[in-house]
Amino acid sequence: MQHMLDDIQAGTFINVPQDNIVAPNRPPIPEDLPTTTFDKLLDDARRPLFEGCTKFTKLSFIVKLLHIKSIGGWSIKSFNMLLDLLRSAFPDALLPQSYEESKSLERGLGFNYHKIHACPNNCILFWKENASLNECPVCKTSRWMPNTHESQVIPQKVLRHFPLKPRLQRLFMSAKIAGDMRWHKDQRSIDDISLRHPANSRYWKKFKEHHSWFAADPCNVRLGLACDGFTPFNNLTKPHSIWPVILIPYNLLPWSCMKDQFFMTSLIIPGPKSPRNEIDVYSQPLLDELLELWEYGVPTYDAATKETFMLHVALLWTINDFPTYGKLSGWSTKGKLACPSCNADTDSSWLKYGRKHCYIGHRRFLQPDHMWRRRKGLFNGKEDHRMPPRDIGGYDILGQLQMIGDVQFGKSHRKRKCTAEELNWTKSSIFFTLPYWSTLRLRHNLDVIQIEKNIAENILFTLMNSPGKTKDNINSRRDLEILGYRKELHLRHEGDYVTMPHALYTLHGDEMNKFCEWLSNIKFPDGSLPISRTVFLYVIAKSVG
Repeated sequence: MQHMLDDIQAGTFINVPQDNIVAPNRPPIPEDLPTTTFDKLLDDARRPLFEGCTKFTKLSFIVKLLHIKSIGGWSIKSFNMLLDLLRSAFPDALLPQSYEESKSLERGLGFNYHKIHACPNNCILFWKENASLNECPVCKTSRWMPNTHESQVIPQKVLRHFPLKPRLQRLFMSAKIAGDMRWHKDQRSIDDISLRHPANSRYWKKFKEHHSWFAADPCNVRLGLACDGFTPFNNLTKPHSIWPVILIPYNLLPWSCMKDQFFMTSLIIPGPKSPRNEIDVYSQPLLDELLELWEYGVPTYDAATKETFMLHVALLWTINDFPTYGKLSGWSTKGKLACPSCNADTDSSWLKYGRKHCYIGHRRFLQPDHMWRRRKGLFNGKEDHRMPPRDIGGYDILGQLQMIGDVQFGKSHRKRKCTAEELNWTKSSIFFTLPYWSTLRLRHNLDVIQIEKNIAENILFTLMNSPGKTKDNINSRRDLEILGYRKELHLRHEGDYVTMPHALYTLHGDEMNKFCEWLSNIKFPDGSLPISRTVFLYVIAKSVG
């Protein structure tokens, strides 16, 4: 506790030297930096909990109580009751009067967040030039909840924004973590060709080539952004979706950067429904911070070198599932052109009975001499010797985005339809306000956990011919007839009866029992952990040859 406070105090009162600017053409660093006093925290850290106590100080005891409250899920009322009991049992102990007094310690350390009111229809944030408005200028909805008693004014929707600057500065206030923030350049093996860390990827290296001034200082932070929704109340009858936005610093070691203690919650987007394309409205505070941290930086004290430098930050990519990909990128992941990588060259067909698009033509991504390119019967009855579609770069996307008209977020946006010139674009993503975003070769990553789960379940249900869950059903056989593919699987009409021939990949009768018995008897080196979805897919593939 004492070492942590010493690091924070040292980083608070250090001025920034003017010759530490790495980036050219950057504005001068202000000479007078705002300082924060930690006198009260230091006094509490040195003062024993009661006279003669050598194990706890006032600060360390309160921090442990708050930690236990968080881990145990105590209510504020129960926490206050415990404080009353402790004060009665130990009248000489220096204990806080309430939970609010205990929480004031976190405010002293800088662990705070901002509440930003939002339009209930996701049109705007009541922020900056709209901060004084009482109703949304787009949909004319009131900012406040109706209250007949008029005793208090309650906003209808609130965005929680956790400032990024102090949290990045705090990483460098620990001498050990500050040293680890240089690992990607000082300790990483340059000859390592494995992808244990994003620094080994060609996209990281391309970013260094385009922005050499940023890469010159290993302390500059590279971030990844992860976003997804979840239902906090576990009530599926009345679902309520909340969307956290998490930032991951990639400067750290590969076994540290993905630990939850280094995840930084940036935004908590309120429900009750998914923000859809309006996620750009809620991302404005974060993007403003990222833009400022890229162009101007923030003075930061490095506890490892005992010096202060200008910290700059870049967002390298996002990490999300496929539906969220469409919300963040602006390219709709539904419809005829659902593939954002293939763009206008997406190969798709409409299934009449399945009432959905299917995406075919994947053989064009194989090697030119691959045998599957010549296999007609296994696919659509044709050979496929096409080359894969051209990679779409950031500047190509900017050219396509110029064809998009004015997009209005909120209620009116949901009624808007894309024109043929707009392809599958629904908006110009707010991430393109970052000056380096168009130079990135990899802007969005897919989280494969959900994809693995869906593929594994669909393969298993199809192999086991599970009623209502298999993908090999009557509608799929009818669509095969219309498309003219796989004639051996077409429905057979015998008088008034229609039969569905068995597929080679479907297990029947005793085959199912043998497969389940064989799967349950598999032993792995760990001996106790359940089979992962990746191993499960491998097992299924081996079982069907």
